[in-house]
Amino acid sequence: MVSQSRPPEVKLHIFENSNSILAVYLINMANAQQRNQAMVEKLSGIGLTAERVEAVDGRALTFPIPEFSELSYKLMHGRRTCPPEIGCYLSHVECARRLLQSEAEFALILEDDVVFKQGFMESVEAAIDHRNDWDILRLSTVSHGKKHAFRKLTADRSLSIALTREKGSGAYIVNRKAAKWIAEKLVPMRLAYDIAYDLEYLAGLKSAFIYPLCASQDADNTSSIQSVAREYKLPRWRYFTVLPFRAYLEVTRFLFRGARLLLGYAGNLHSTRRLTPAKRNSDSSSTPLPPHPASYEPAPVHAVVSPGVNPIR
Repeated sequence: MVSQSRPPEVKLHIFENSNSILAVYLINMANAQQRNQAMVEKLSGIGLTAERVEAVDGRALTFPIPEFSELSYKLMHGRRTCPPEIGCYLSHVECARRLLQSEAEFALILEDDVVFKQGFMESVEAAIDHRNDWDILRLSTVSHGKKHAFRKLTADRSLSIALTREKGSGAYIVNRKAAKWIAEKLVPMRLAYDIAYDLEYLAGLKSAFIYPLCASQDADNTSSIQSVAREYKLPRWRYFTVLPFRAYLEVTRFLFRGARLLLGYAGNLHSTRRLTPAKRNSDSSSTPLPPHPASYEPAPVHAVVSPGVNPIR
């Protein structure tokens, strides 16, 4: 829970207008009302409300279903059909579909165990100012890989790129291009969701972290998925297909994201060398422009609370 002694964050100007640019979706199981209420309070503390998306209960599904490829899941992920993981996956796909059905430009997608850190709103606003740098903006992770900063956002945080796999999908933002990819190209399910949407580079999309992280998933130590996932692992033969596939992903991820990182460094170097007209005409020592000038167009948000749930189609 957010510390009660901490003053609420200021609602920043991108969140002040009723015109829709950022939809907020909260994934929550039907029987997890306490978690839902806790998230409503945490969101209220940072000036946001969310549309509740009732999570798909994988245990209630009757397999096979067209949204899930059992063979690909075995060969690529090395597990037998895991209903909780499938339910989680389809819940995130539903959020992407809702964004496409709305007028919003972005969607903040949250699982119901997220904790917001100090400066969350300020960091999100700064990242939206630099919306051309990403299609998927990662706000949390359960991995500990190194994040390489390429653009300063605030005094404490930067846009960063991870060259290794980062798991977890507790809090992230997608634009409409990424949502279309998730809704159309990531179905049927072949991998766990946090692995699948971490492969955006294979679709020509861009992802970035806000780092240090401005959200975490350490609200509690329980996970209905991770606590049972090990039970669905296949025997050791799975490594004959899973390991080559993962090796391919690691190599391509490093190459594609590494190239993006180098381009980001080059862009920053170029911007720091630019001088103001006044400096060009003076004999004084040159002073570079700030590497990330504020070129901001107000980006208001509209998020609502809705008990309705669209079915997975």
